[in-house]
Amino acid sequence: MEAPVASGGGLGKIPSGGREFPPHINLNEPSIARAYDAVLGGKDNYEVDREVARELHRVMPDIRNLAWDNRAILGRGVRHLAAEVGIRQFIDLGSGLPTVENTHQVAQRHNPSARVVYVDNDPIVLAHGRALLEENDNTAVVTADLREPDAILRLPEVRRLIDLSEPVGIMLVGMLHHLHDDENPKGIVESYMNACPPGSYLFLTHFCRSSPDAAQLEDTFLEFLKTGRFRTQEEIEHYFEGLDLVDPGVVYLPEWRPDEEPERPLTVSQRLMVGGIARKP
Repeated sequence: MEAPVASGGGLGKIPSGGREFPPHINLNEPSIARAYDAVLGGKDNYEVDREVARELHRVMPDIRNLAWDNRAILGRGVRHLAAEVGIRQFIDLGSGLPTVENTHQVAQRHNPSARVVYVDNDPIVLAHGRALLEENDNTAVVTADLREPDAILRLPEVRRLIDLSEPVGIMLVGMLHHLHDDENPKGIVESYMNACPPGSYLFLTHFCRSSPDAAQLEDTFLEFLKTGRFRTQEEIEHYFEGLDLVDPGVVYLPEWRPDEEPERPLTVSQRLMVGGIARKP
């Protein structure tokens, strides 16, 4: 079945009419959220973002399927946390632009009282989010930099919806690879998890340096987006240090609790990202 046309982040599809976007958007530089939107065939992007998408597609013609694999594991992971574990509150960091089966939709399908805060530094995401979540009191979207966990956890909308005395699902789906090594991504993960009580979960996916194709794609990301660090499996597993990994551990995205067993062998694009979920003991 052909994937639906969507935007490339973590909220939900809203009508295209009547939106007002912030006037201070820089159309001379691509944004991560809008570039992913372009990769997925969405409409909420500009020529500078489409240029990045074209370059990524040139290097990796299957890049769109990789993006959809990342969306698919988001749905399976949130379903596991909400339906099987019983997590009732989520912070989705780097949520990006609207697409299908968003964190709040999946979580609230299994628990209507589940609470979700989306965080992204692109002002367009806030414009979409306000319209999308106008009648959803248990969900909010804020414009903030995920590299500032203390500031994010003090935001009024976060404090309104997230009770840090109860387990939280911290989500970094497709985001940590956009932090350079000198930005201390491991320390940022630890800051969020240290603020959460035992029984909380970390859910992340990450570009993996699995082949020469991965190295070439990383070069393209770094050239055009200035971010996109492909790390080794060992480096990615290091983010889960001190936590209890949920089976099957850190694996290629199609292998994480699939609804249907993927065909073998996995394609090059299917081996470009890994993901996992772990519990704070």
